Amino acid sequence: MSSTDPSTPDSHLLGASDIRELAATLGVKPTKQRGQNFVIDGNTVRRIVRAAEVTAEDAVVEVGPGLGSLTLALLDVAAHVTAVEIDPLLAQHLPTTIGARLPARAKDFDLVLSDAMEVTQLPGPPPTALVANLPYNVAVPVLLHMLATFPSIERTLVMVQSEVADRLAAKPGNKVYGVPSVKANWYADVKRAGAIGRNVFWPAPNVDSGLVSLIRREQPRTTATRREVFAVVDAAFAQRRKTLRAALAGWAGSPAAAEEALAGAGIDHKLRGEMLTVEQFAAIAEHKPKAPVL
Repeated sequence: MSSTDPSTPDSHLLGASDIRELAATLGVKPTKQRGQNFVIDGNTVRRIVRAAEVTAEDAVVEVGPGLGSLTLALLDVAAHVTAVEIDPLLAQHLPTTIGARLPARAKDFDLVLSDAMEVTQLPGPPPTALVANLPYNVAVPVLLHMLATFPSIERTLVMVQSEVADRLAAKPGNKVYGVPSVKANWYADVKRAGAIGRNVFWPAPNVDSGLVSLIRREQPRTTATRREVFAVVDAAFAQRRKTLRAALAGWAGSPAAAEEALAGAGIDHKLRGEMLTVEQFAAIAEHKPKAPVL
């Protein structure tokens, strides 16, 4: 049965034939450059909205709405949805799709034509949730930018490449624990929230996808700034197979200075970065030796 059949409860959602028809009408050809893989399965977008725990109280920001598959499912539940789209053609047509398929909710939808990495403010109420099918090639920087820029975001549910999902949700000691893991944990408690197969996308990607849930938490208590803490994280994982004494030598000014900072933070200088929590990285940042006055 067609997804446009009015007798079905999800008749306004976009199915595979609807997506292909829309794309053909607009002359849209998904590009690898922008990581465009459109969701063509109504059950999947419903599942994402449920996993994100979106309620009628939420103002949701969506990054990369594409042709509107997830947008329509979000508008079914949320009080307001703001979509951020970088592609001018897709952005131009999305309000038309919303107006045609969910006219009663069109007034509760806003669109921002922009690179998500450049967005610093949004129309409508402050977002309480971020829900998105993020392009694989920019998923981590976009996620971190949105969490940093919009502290009102309490809950996040993103669909990313499965390998990226593993990295984001990894804990200290895990072999894939790294920069994304630590930086995401600065803002939120992070966990895997499910797997997504390839057949729900058009075109089908060459990799599997995963859902990641992030629940905002209090940032680590520290006198160091986020920038200072993240500088330590970057340095520690730039040479992740080296001990912290060696990996942080450039950051601290010398191996001896790195060892001094680690001792001040109560951390064994023979450990590697993959063993530390975000709180421990913050402690190291607090104890960075002062540069000598010349």
